[in-house]
Amino acid sequence: MKKTKLFMDTVVDIKVVTRKSNDDAESAIDRAFEAFRKVEHACSRFSLDSELMEACRRIKTPVQISPFLFEPLKFGLEVAKWTNGIFDPTVGKAMEDLGFNQHYLTGKLIQSSSSESATYRDIILNEQDRTLYLRKPLVIDLGGVAKGFAIDLASQELKEFEGFVINAGGDLYAGGLDESGSKWKIGIQHPINKEQIIQMIEISYEAVCTSGSYERKSPINADMHHIIDPNSKQSPTEWISCSVIAPYAMMADAFSTASFLLGADRGRSLIEAIDLKGVLITSDLQICRVGGI
Repeated sequence: MKKTKLFMDTVVDIKVVTRKSNDDAESAIDRAFEAFRKVEHACSRFSLDSELMEACRRIKTPVQISPFLFEPLKFGLEVAKWTNGIFDPTVGKAMEDLGFNQHYLTGKLIQSSSSESATYRDIILNEQDRTLYLRKPLVIDLGGVAKGFAIDLASQELKEFEGFVINAGGDLYAGGLDESGSKWKIGIQHPINKEQIIQMIEISYEAVCTSGSYERKSPINADMHHIIDPNSKQSPTEWISCSVIAPYAMMADAFSTASFLLGADRGRSLIEAIDLKGVLITSDLQICRVGGI
């Protein structure tokens, strides 16, 4: 059974392989889609009434937040620490200024106030009472973790089935086995020649997520894309695409973005250091395989 819906500015396809009834499969798929809805409402930077944007308007005040916001933000801050701030959830204002501020459904524009000097260190999470505290005005962007988090939550609703794939715009998690009883065969596309598959991988209970400069261009500056260095406020150019394979989608999502931001040498070293696998493509279309692929 396969169903498709639109969430988080992307088409989400869910496919289930099962001997159970269609009703059971459909109910589980609907619960999986509900996970996407909850994460989008919690983490969207494009809706003023999202939990994230409401929290961002409360400066120097502890704000209790739901697990749907707390968990991806916590992981995003951990990745920020691991990368010495090159992956930084406070790039939201810089993204707004580059024109990445329009809601994909309503077309409404978001324009926020923020401190130019804000970094991830200005975000304080209290794990005991699950509160968020902002030291100064800033805009949090969870584009590097939220979709992966939604995929991971959705996968928990489908784990009872023999096999399933959750594909959110090319970022995906494959569980169990396919219709033939084999691992899922996933093709990683060439970032320019879409018809060309540059790498076939076989996965089961693993995620594949890709960050690329070709995905979303700034409507204001043609030289900029949606991945922004928090220090220079520029878009890195060493990679054109970074695909990371990991046990969880949020991990693959975050580290594909982090490796893109770090550039050729440090990006590859990061993936190797945390024992993940990756297929990385340089701006001159050289393919770099990491982790024994």
